[in-house]
Amino acid sequence: MQKRPNLKVVLGPGAMAGPESMGRHVAGLRRRGIEARAIALPRGRAERAAETFREVAGPDVVAGGHSFGGRAASLAAVDAPFAGLVLFGFPLAGRGEERTRHLPEIPCPVLILQGEADELSPIDELRSLLERAPRIRLITFPGAPHNLGSSLPAALDEAAAFIRELETS
Repeated sequence: MQKRPNLKVVLGPGAMAGPESMGRHVAGLRRRGIEARAIALPRGRAERAAETFREVAGPDVVAGGHSFGGRAASLAAVDAPFAGLVLFGFPLAGRGEERTRHLPEIPCPVLILQGEADELSPIDELRSLLERAPRIRLITFPGAPHNLGSSLPAALDEAAAFIRELETS
């Protein structure tokens, strides 16, 4: 196996939030030895925010983020090169079919980290929708809300392990 050196993680925030809201994610990944940073995304439609991820795309970039940020990264990954995606709390918001339609088209590995008590994205609905995208790995956290709450450290452990797998694939 050949190691892919220096994968960089670029995370986008949820809707109505700025890059500072990703501080715990960035710091947590850095403590786990993963290079990470947060980026600002334009407000409005995720399709518009996806352009920001396309601008930072590359084979050494793992993109993702929380909710809106993760969805924007996933939209960009359909046609932009990424080493992988790490999505924290994928947002269905009552429009699951529409918001997941593109997921089977993503060519890179994808990890979704989801709270089982996420009211924005009911876990049974998300599981059902992801059946069309079998390459996507879903890890859930019992009792965790949309922002993963106290399960965030465990989610970051999973994200770091996923990124290390990408480095050796």
